[in-house]
Amino acid sequence: MQTVKMVISGAVNAGKTEFIRSISEIEVVSTERRATDDTRMIKKETTVAMDFGRIAIGPDLVLHLFGTPGQKRFDFMWEILSEGMLGLVILVDSTRPETFRETNRIIDFFISYRDTAYVIAANKQDRPNAWSPEELRLALRQPPHIKVLPCVASDRESVKNVLLELLYVIQERSEE
Repeated sequence: MQTVKMVISGAVNAGKTEFIRSISEIEVVSTERRATDDTRMIKKETTVAMDFGRIAIGPDLVLHLFGTPGQKRFDFMWEILSEGMLGLVILVDSTRPETFRETNRIIDFFISYRDTAYVIAANKQDRPNAWSPEELRLALRQPPHIKVLPCVASDRESVKNVLLELLYVIQERSEE
């Protein structure tokens, strides 16, 4: 059986913890703590180290999902968590354009650190004020070959679709 490490990253409140909780077959290991800075205006708790979940894709493939903290002060964890990753999901809260600059910083960090396959998940697509995946592609200045996918992190099928698309991207890259 092959075990593959995937990292889920994004700005504060993008939906990383919910994404992993929606799909994990095990109880998620979470390091959520009470928010003590400006984050408390957005939510009560925030991830301070990582989230960890697991899902079997088939009899021969298991994904280990590592969620990063979104706050800049915990960004030292990004490098630690990215060690050995095969793929990356960048979650974007598509209802909060004020987080797009931070999302770009996160993308830049990960793609400059490693040449890693990644997709962008436009989360919260079930909300009326959500930017479409194509609008997000333009706002984040992503080239056409990068997949920007609709997502609702609380919906298991939606999360599964994002992870499957990431696996397709990884497979395509390995065939090049």
